[in-house]
Amino acid sequence: MQLPFPAAEEPDDETRETGRKMFAGETDFVKGVVAMDGLPEADRPEVCFAGRSNVGKSSLINALTGRKGLARASNTPGRTQEINYFTVGETHYLVDLPGYGYANAPVAVVEKWQRLLKNYLRGRVTLRRAFVLVDARHGIKSVDEEIMALLASAAVTFQCVMTKTDKLKKGELDKVLVQVREKLQKFPSAYPELIITSSEKGEGIETLRAIIAGLD
Repeated sequence: MQLPFPAAEEPDDETRETGRKMFAGETDFVKGVVAMDGLPEADRPEVCFAGRSNVGKSSLINALTGRKGLARASNTPGRTQEINYFTVGETHYLVDLPGYGYANAPVAVVEKWQRLLKNYLRGRVTLRRAFVLVDARHGIKSVDEEIMALLASAAVTFQCVMTKTDKLKKGELDKVLVQVREKLQKFPSAYPELIITSSEKGEGIETLRAIIAGLD
């Protein structure tokens, strides 16, 4: 049976408030990790964010946390080659994975990052869900499928988050969503809901907060 991957519904008042309270607490940068032995102690649930360079990952994280400078957007795609850890209140970690799909990084750097990413995904028992960001202007590209395949091979549930939806008219977005839903069919570990967001307009932010708050 094929899954339609509907857009996640807006949270009810109680769930929305739970998400708001979680992200209203202290959100701080913990550390940047370049090797598995540098990971923080696995003492709380965590979620990670993955996306190709320039997909709007930093903007989304900043919108979620309400702190504009928390995750810094770089003018040089793929420059940050660390797994960046942030606290969300006292209960969760938010993990920012390096952008992928960059063309100018040396092969050795890319291979090192891919190795670290694979080890992280396969070995982090407290990882509850990965959020794969997809630019609404472009849909799912081959590099997105590669990261989704990696998540599937690591048996990590991932959920697709559409970014920059304010850049499209509704009819244009609907066409892209058809492509996204078709591509997601082949990944059994894909969570069967899409999250439609615009960091600039604040759309979908409360929904994403509530979803993260519900992942214990």
